[in-house]
Amino acid sequence: MRTELKYLTIAATGASGAVFTRELLRAVQQDARVETVNFIASDGALRVFAEELEIAGRTDLVGRLLGGKSAGAKISQQSNDDIGACIASGSYPTDAMIVLPCSMGTLARIANGMAIHLIERAADVCLKEQRTLVLCVRETPLNKIHLRNMQLAADAGATIFPVIPTFYNKPIDSDEMARQFVCRVLAHIGLKQEAAYTWKASGKGPAKKR
Repeated sequence: MRTELKYLTIAATGASGAVFTRELLRAVQQDARVETVNFIASDGALRVFAEELEIAGRTDLVGRLLGGKSAGAKISQQSNDDIGACIASGSYPTDAMIVLPCSMGTLARIANGMAIHLIERAADVCLKEQRTLVLCVRETPLNKIHLRNMQLAADAGATIFPVIPTFYNKPIDSDEMARQFVCRVLAHIGLKQEAAYTWKASGKGPAKKR
């Protein structure tokens, strides 16, 4: 795992779970270790944002996901149709890419090298350059095609990180579930978060460490 993660790519696709994308963007926006974030939302993701968060359209999408706060120059929104964007090239210094949530369609295209849009191309670049790629898959139940594609992606170097929230930390709402899941994803790529819940084995059960 690289000790410095300055350049991140974050993608959202058309699976349910827009709250996870929102909390991920908010976390990296506040993390001083991250200098640049390239954010891509597929057409399917835009529909999910509209239905689950009541955030419609592409205009100032990042700002609205951040709660009306300006992303400044840190988070740049890229068009999924722009296959020539900076992150489509291996010469661009991407340290890690997270797809959250990752639909089964996106997983299939990444696993089988079908780089039709920028999301798949950026993921393909991470695999060919042996960079960190985390696919937070979201589907249930899983059929054999889904499972086979997960194995293909994992064999190629991706980390399959299913969107499974924790309950032992007694989350008060879905936002807290999403925040704690995001903490685990970021810790996995080397960006441990102060707000992360940490399990402490003791006779009294779990405890929070902040």
